[in-house]
Amino acid sequence: MMHYTARNKPKKSVVYDKYWIFAAKRFDVFINRLNNSTGPWTSDKVICNHRFTNVFRASDRVSQYLIGLQYDNNDYQEIFFKTILFKIFNKIETYQCLEEKIGSIDINSFKFRDYDLVLREELQRKTAIYSAAYIMPSAGTAFGHTFKHTNHLALIQKMIDDNLFQKVMGCKSLGHVYELLLTYPSIGNFLAFQYTIDLNYSNLINFSEMDFVVAGPGAKNGIKKCFNSLGDYSYEDIIKMMAENQREEFDRLQIEHPNLWGRELQLIDCQNLFCEVDKYLRVTNPEVIGVTDRKRIKQKFSKAKPQHKLFFPPKWNINEKIDLKWRHNQTEDIFL
Repeated sequence: MMHYTARNKPKKSVVYDKYWIFAAKRFDVFINRLNNSTGPWTSDKVICNHRFTNVFRASDRVSQYLIGLQYDNNDYQEIFFKTILFKIFNKIETYQCLEEKIGSIDINSFKFRDYDLVLREELQRKTAIYSAAYIMPSAGTAFGHTFKHTNHLALIQKMIDDNLFQKVMGCKSLGHVYELLLTYPSIGNFLAFQYTIDLNYSNLINFSEMDFVVAGPGAKNGIKKCFNSLGDYSYEDIIKMMAENQREEFDRLQIEHPNLWGRELQLIDCQNLFCEVDKYLRVTNPEVIGVTDRKRIKQKFSKAKPQHKLFFPPKWNINEKIDLKWRHNQTEDIFL
């Protein structure tokens, strides 16, 4: 049981219940797509027409690709290198391009200039090499290169030179990993937390996702919409409260609990859900204002490209529970 020191409790807004309703609807889409690759998967027009990430972060297409990379060998330094390289750009196509042009991606053959040349050529072709999921800040102040990607390759090189993988493995908590990543140029609160979760998918570290959370800008916006007042709670307290109370809230609304073959919503999932609910409410309840006054959802829904079967960190003990019917029927387009 989590305990809170706050004296004044948060006050729910009129759209508070939509957090749970959206979570259930969006999870239904995920499950429905496992059973039916053509659709329709929902009657909710907003979810049908716009892009929303999966309720469980680890089941999204990009996270699934990363987890696959992390478990293709047992070398800890290699796992760290591939995780950071992939997540810096956060784009499957960029990683695949590097593999195609350079050959096998591994830390022992990592040559800064070779990677830089490949990515410069992609930019000359007007190819986007970074994901549009969030803005990746440049590390130009620290490294002084002209191109953003060159500075990020320099950042990766610095992490290698610092033996950061060993320092990460020596951390005693997710919070410790987060604080360590924050010491590196261009990695702020949001990215440090995201990378912490990504590293925790691997065998480098093994902490509970219920141990630590940091509210990103989108989550803060969603929280402000779902609560008229936070009382004496922090944004992180709110996220922890939602995770702790999820069973009671789904029961209250008489809707099915989303769970990943027995794994309930973790703090990172509840944090991400606030980001997605923020977007959802821009359409369903544009009168409700958050931290910012954004009124539309930029990304429309489109089917993802074919990829692989679902695979989660083996330490979660989920893979053996996935229904064999779904396992055989699934294609990559289930990952929204």
